[in-house]
This record gives sequence, structure tokens and C-alpha cells, in this order.
Amino acid sequence: MTQPTTTRAPEDTGVLDAEHVGDIRGALGTISRSDTGPRAGLTKKLLTLLAIVGPGLIVMVGDNDAGAFATYTQAGQDYGTRLLWTLPLLIPVLYVAQEMVVRLGAVTGVGHARLIRERFGRFWGAFSVVDLFILNALTLVTEFIGVSLAVGFLGLPKVPSVLVAGAAVVAAASTGSFRRFERVCLVLVAASLLLIPIYVMVHPSTGTMARSFVVPGFPAHAQMSTVLLLVIGIVGTTIAPWQLFFQQSYVIDKRITPRFISYERADLWIGILIVLVGAAAMFGFADATFAGHAGFGHFTDAQGVARGLARYVSPVAGDLFAIALIDASIIGASAVGLSTSYALADAFGFNHSLHRKLSKAKGFYVVFAGLMALSAALVLTPGVPLGLLTEAVQVLSGVLLPSAVVFLVLLCNDREVLGPWVNSRRRNVMAALVVWVLLLVSVILTASVLFPHITVGQIVALLGAGSLAGAVAGLALLAQQRRERTGTLTVPVEWEKRHTWRMPPASRLTRPPMSAQRRLGLVALRAYLVVAFVVVVVKVVQVAVG
Repeated sequence: MTQPTTTRAPEDTGVLDAEHVGDIRGALGTISRSDTGPRAGLTKKLLTLLAIVGPGLIVMVGDNDAGAFATYTQAGQDYGTRLLWTLPLLIPVLYVAQEMVVRLGAVTGVGHARLIRERFGRFWGAFSVVDLFILNALTLVTEFIGVSLAVGFLGLPKVPSVLVAGAAVVAAASTGSFRRFERVCLVLVAASLLLIPIYVMVHPSTGTMARSFVVPGFPAHAQMSTVLLLVIGIVGTTIAPWQLFFQQSYVIDKRITPRFISYERADLWIGILIVLVGAAAMFGFADATFAGHAGFGHFTDAQGVARGLARYVSPVAGDLFAIALIDASIIGASAVGLSTSYALADAFGFNHSLHRKLSKAKGFYVVFAGLMALSAALVLTPGVPLGLLTEAVQVLSGVLLPSAVVFLVLLCNDREVLGPWVNSRRRNVMAALVVWVLLLVSVILTASVLFPHITVGQIVALLGAGSLAGAVAGLALLAQQRRERTGTLTVPVEWEKRHTWRMPPASRLTRPPMSAQRRLGLVALRAYLVVAFVVVVVKVVQVAVG
């Protein structure tokens, strides 16, 4: 049998942990580090894809976690499929953001938190990690809330079930075998497809689903600020800051290099397809289950949805939903917990790889286990406002996301970091559009809280003004870039070997100058997000207390 090839981290690359170099040992295949031949023929390409598959699937399906179950079913139960059009609009947001972290991970070999610190300084690095830690800790609480609601519906004891779920998550990640962990995750990914038979059993109207999928609209006679809060919750649960940190670090830990970026992009598209199918299914069957019944418009929690399915459809549908909720909570807890451990390990410089046994990466695994224990304990503590936490987490993710994406775009335009893999002009246009849309949504929520009686017409006017301002700013930026790129562009010789180019050690890179314009922009963004954060908390509390 061929022995796995591992080596120390190369001195001419930025890779920090020696375990991040070696054979790709995925759940469904192995690629030797010495295998540098072309992927000729369909069979060879499919075998390569099977070995690479994992990061995109796990990060996307992990995003359809307990919070997502609550958000999507709330939208369906309270407003039918009127907000279903938000899902296709999020496809480019998902792909643009996650594709950038795929390139960062494969090319640099350095985690997201460490790159921000190295390129923008300790202050901004600390801000990003603190944001992530607080949000992830709250998100983990929602995962165990999901477990407790599901086992409550199934008639299982709450305390032992939550503790067993937490122990299972820790055990799966701490075996010292990357392949074993990934295989467990792919089993959970497969189990997430339980949502499809539920959808078939409920059989929502295909015409209504199709129309709502492509025709934007808002529920009639609903308070606009409350609806917008849910829209931002949908954004926050579909793409969250932890996903950026997790996928970049997981790509590195899987030892994916630039030559396999195209396969990882395919993996990402598969994950996006699965997450959208699951989200649309929850919209549809939550609407069809409660339509015409007293529960329509009165969402309580995911357990209430399971009870509605059992009552109005069949007990099997309710049981399947509860099992799917447990599955989603476990894979979500695994991914969110790992994103935190990876980020803190990056920040403090200790070993961080699932290839390492517990004795070789104590800090990494202690952080992971500690987060699980703390989150489980909060869920089991009487008096903790669990419903409030679940809603707040999704909305806060949507509000804090723009700052995370801003740093992501800046890193993907850093030629010393990505070399020949920097963003093209087209990618920058898409990325800028994503950031601006996220900011607009956040601004609209803030306006709707400050002015509760804002109308749809006023919101459209605000969107129009924001879009015009964004277009003007975008044209100015393009003009500036064109002026800067006039003349002959000198391409380093080593860039010609694009598929083998890796970022040099960070100590050899020249830190980009923090211009007054960039510093002012980042400070203004952070100040706005602090204000928006406070406003969102106030609105969530108002909704919670009726």
C-alpha cells in the first residue's frame, strides 16, 4: 500500500502548519502530492473531483443549519412564498464571496484571520476575530437550540440528548484523521436531503413556487420593518462571516493547491445547489402546511413547524423534519466551531489541523471543545431567551457581513498575496456590487427601525438613490483603476507558472500602505456597522416582546 506523503511546510511559501502540506486525503479519494500529471479524460477528472469534493459541500450545507431552518420556515409560515425571490438573488452573493476564499486558501496556505492581521495590522485583525468569535458563539447556541427542539418533538430527554450531540461533534473532529471527519460530514450532507421527501409529501403548488421564485414582492398588510428584519435574516443565514473563515481554512487543511481550484469551484456550485433546494423546500412546505389553518402567520419555532407537519400532513413528515433539524444542527455546529478554532489558531500561531491528533494540537481542539461545552450549557440553562438569540444571530450575520466581505475584496486585490490569482476587473465589479447590496439592505433595515411606518414606495426610492450612488462610485473607481493601469504592465516571470504559484512567507511581503482614503473608508464602515448592530438589537427585542 502506498504510504501517505507528508513534509514540512516549504520555506518559500506562506504555509504555517507542516500538516497543511502533503497528499490530499479526502472522504472519497486520494491525490498524491507527487501526482502532478494532467487530468486527461472524463474518468480521471471525475476521480479528481471526488477527491476534492468536501469544502464547498460542507460549508454550504452547514449553512442550512438550525438558524436557517427557523428563518426559512418562519418566512413560509408567516408570509407564504412571497419572499422566495430572495433566494435566487443570493446565488451570485454566495458564489462570488466563497470563490474568493477558495483562491485565498489554495494560493496562500494562510487562514483568513492571519491574512487580515498580516496585511492590515493587529488592530483590524483583532476587530475581525472578535466579531467572528462573538457571532460564532451565539450561532453555536442556536445549533444546540435546534437539537433541543428536535429531541423535544421526538419525545427524547433534552439534557442527555444535547450533551450527546455536543460530544458527537467533538469526537468526530478530534480523531486526528481529516478523512474520517470529512466522511462523517458527507454522511450528514446526504441526510440533509430528507427535506425533499417532506416537500413531496406536502406537495406545495408548483405554479405558486415558480412565480414567487422569479417575481419580487412583499407581504401585504405586514409591518415593513418586521418583514425587512426577516429579509436580512434570510441574507444572514444564507451567507455568514463564519463561512469565509471556515472554507479558506478547510481548503488549506485539505491541502488543496492552485492546480485544483477549478475542481473546488465545481464543489462549491454543487453545495450552492443543495443549499438552495433545501431552502426553497422549507419555504414551500411551511407555507402549504399551515395555509388555511390557525397557525399561518404565527410562527413560534422549528418545533412548532414539526408539530404542524405531524398534525396537518402526517406524523412521518414531522419526524423527518425533526431528524433533518438534528442533522443540520450537528453539521452546522461542526463547521461554525471549526471556523472559530481555525481563526483563533491563526491569530495566536498554534497548530491547527484535523490531520493532527489531540496531543499535537491541544489549543486547537480545546477551543473547539470549549465552545461546544459553553453553547450546550447556555441552551440547558433555564431562563436564557433562546428564541430571541436565534432570530438575533441571523440578522446580525447579515449586518456584519459587509465588513467581512470588504476585507475579502481587499485581500483578493493584493498582488503580493495572490499574484496571478488576483481579482479580474469583472470579479471586482461583481464583488463591489455584492458589498453595496449588503450595505443597502442594512441601511434599509436601519431606516425601517428608526421610521417604523416607512412605505414600500419610500423603500424603493431609498434603493434607487443607493443604487445611483453605488453606480457613480463604481464608475469613479473604474476610472481610477484605468488611470493607474496605463502604461506597460510588468508581469513577474514566476507568475507565468500560475498553477504552481504560492504566496511567499508573509514576513517577506511588503505591507500595503494604509492610505488616508482607505483608512477613512474602513473606519466609516465600522462606525456604521456598530450603529446598525445596536439598532438591530433594539428591533429584535421589540419583536420578541411583541
